[in-house]
Amino acid sequence: MLLHACCGPCSMYPLETLLGSGKELDLFWFNPNIHPEFEWNRRLENLRKAAGHFGVSLIEEGKCLEDYWRDKRDEYLKEFRSRCMMCYDMRMDETARYAAENGYDSFCTTLLVSPYQDHEGIVRTALSKAEKYGIDFEYHDFREGFRKGQNMAREIGLYRQKYCGCCFSLDESDFREKILKSFN
Repeated sequence: MLLHACCGPCSMYPLETLLGSGKELDLFWFNPNIHPEFEWNRRLENLRKAAGHFGVSLIEEGKCLEDYWRDKRDEYLKEFRSRCMMCYDMRMDETARYAAENGYDSFCTTLLVSPYQDHEGIVRTALSKAEKYGIDFEYHDFREGFRKGQNMAREIGLYRQKYCGCCFSLDESDFREKILKSFN
């Protein structure tokens, strides 16, 4: 399986669950929606720590594209019902494509651990990308382990972010100034 991962903390419970059931998998980092670049780098570094903790391979694709997403927002919002659906579409498309082209049997995403995400929207998007690329989407509802995963992340010293990652959620975050000051 190719497991798309949005960050280290959200990967903890899915990794424990999947590896505990004997699943063979690689982690996949593709999150050009995460902004600003220092946040993108910090989340990637913490995902590397999580991968190391579990002894799994991490495939890193893409880069931070903050300006691109800010410029294309209005255009994409005409196509998608929300900016979140835009991000799900982009990330699930690349994950399914990569999985299909590189011999994986299936793909999944750690986005399914968060009670704050549009769970059904993620599933619909992933299923459409599975069909598009001729690969299986392996559905797992990881939400019951969200708090456990956050505690596991705390135990190994992972950074736990205060917003979903996109430039729009940062602008709306109550912690915006604190986040930006942490990198000055």
